[in-house]
Amino acid sequence: MGRPAAVREQDVVTVTLVLVDDHPLILDGLEGLFAGREGYDVLARCANGEDAVAAVRQSCPDILILNLRMPGMDGLAVVRALKQEGIATRVVVLTSRLDEDEALECLRLGVGGIVLKDMDSRLILQCVDKVAAGEAWLEKQSFGRALEHLLRREAGVQNLAGRLSERELQAVRLCADGLSNAEIAKCLSLTEGTVKTHLHNIYQKLGLKGRAELTRFALDNGLV
Repeated sequence: MGRPAAVREQDVVTVTLVLVDDHPLILDGLEGLFAGREGYDVLARCANGEDAVAAVRQSCPDILILNLRMPGMDGLAVVRALKQEGIATRVVVLTSRLDEDEALECLRLGVGGIVLKDMDSRLILQCVDKVAAGEAWLEKQSFGRALEHLLRREAGVQNLAGRLSERELQAVRLCADGLSNAEIAKCLSLTEGTVKTHLHNIYQKLGLKGRAELTRFALDNGLV
């Protein structure tokens, strides 16, 4: 038998990118970070959310690096639009700060990575590589709080699943958000009398006395 054929070196995998930020200096910095580095190809740079959606539709990059806070169509709105269209591009969100609600929304939308703008540039490269490989890169403190809240909410819903109907759970959340009976009725397309009946039944099922106790119950169980 002859000698086995030599194994050819594998081609370098290139990660394609679209960069989005409303600040030209940030865009220049990002583009400079990836320019000339083997394994990265910047397909487009955009200064607003609308252009970002259009660029992703056209070029289908592996990764979208996206500023969270922009005038007009912000970063989360861009992610929602792409998700609704079923576009598979993975998203790395770029932000100077991240509160718990934003972190929770990123989790819900399936954002692959969060990069804080004061992080070392080497960590940005690591984040992109990890997200491109199908893994997640999450800002630990904010996402830790958001994940804890999400788990508490799921546990709270499961705990109440056999005690309250889905409509009653909706009424609990809206009541805890401070909505009046009339506002709850409008949100749920019910009459105000039906809302009062729902709340009365909820108070009885949970052993609560009024809105204040219901709000505290909702907060303690992660329902809001």
